[in-house]
Amino acid sequence: MSNITLHKENGNSTTNVPNRFIDEYMTSANGEFVKIYLYLLRCMNSPDCSFSISKTADKFEHTEKDVKRALKYWEKMNLLRLEYDENKNISSIYFTDSSNSYHMPQPAFPQTTENEVTPTLHMEAPQEPISSQVPEVPKTPSMPQYSADDMLRFQEKEDVQELFFVTESYLGHPLTQSDVQILLFWYDELHFSADVIIFLIEHAISKGHKSLRYMNTIALSWNDSNVKTVEDARNAASSYSKIHYAVAKAFGIQNRNLVSIEMDFVNKWTQELGYGLDIISEACKRTILATHQPNFEYADKILTSWHDQKVCQLTDIIKIDTQRQKERNAAKVQKSSSPNKFNNFHQRTYDYDQLQNQLLNSQN
Repeated sequence: MSNITLHKENGNSTTNVPNRFIDEYMTSANGEFVKIYLYLLRCMNSPDCSFSISKTADKFEHTEKDVKRALKYWEKMNLLRLEYDENKNISSIYFTDSSNSYHMPQPAFPQTTENEVTPTLHMEAPQEPISSQVPEVPKTPSMPQYSADDMLRFQEKEDVQELFFVTESYLGHPLTQSDVQILLFWYDELHFSADVIIFLIEHAISKGHKSLRYMNTIALSWNDSNVKTVEDARNAASSYSKIHYAVAKAFGIQNRNLVSIEMDFVNKWTQELGYGLDIISEACKRTILATHQPNFEYADKILTSWHDQKVCQLTDIIKIDTQRQKERNAAKVQKSSSPNKFNNFHQRTYDYDQLQNQLLNSQN
């Protein structure tokens, strides 16, 4: 096949991507992680580009946890260095390509809101080891990239061979390299046994989901819940199904399971905000009353607002509603008693007897 010649016919602005990144890192990295890294480079080349975890999550339809996981992966690859503020939020991101083959301007990234920490991006040559500069913070396991030798080494284990065989049988097709990477991540990084992983796959497929990326959401949730055995997994699956079924029922969703982005919202409500079925269901009901349709973004705003107001139980919501109604009633009373153009007019007072006498005298 003949070579294809590349041409450029426009004068659009460009973003410099290091050849070393393409040659050594991009081909073996998770595609979503690559997107985040390229977007960071784009931001570094645009002085008016504002970068934040939440904006990036919205842009790529990820969760904030997904974005942080990508950043931590590139930190592990020694292409980024992350710095944290006193609240353990990422405050700065440094490009640390050891080849030092490219240099980019350092723009000032304005904060998007008063409460949102916007990491500042920097370009630097590598200095002291990364681990000595990052404070100890709880880290979500990031998905490593296993080499061909690693995969061969794992496949020598009998339980891994069985795991791959069963997974192929369930999925109905040979495992791709991405599939193998995810399975090894569960086995090696999350320390799930082959039995637990097989149960996870069986559970997801029974719910109509054959995507390993979808299953990875469940796996990370189980890891947060310290699942170690099949019995732990069975209990976690029961709880996991219960909350998702309850949300679907509250929203009136029938004949389908929640999709990945909807599950991400539910995971946020249960894991990050710490809410149970009662409060989440109440937010869903109010969402339906307000929007007349399932709207996860609207429900998320309600629950986030309640979390900011320290809501812990339904009685707290009743107190907030009562206080809000009192404020509305007071505003109505104040509005009805405020002066208008009619009662602003100062009426004159008259002595009618005196006027009558003046009228009679004038006639005489």
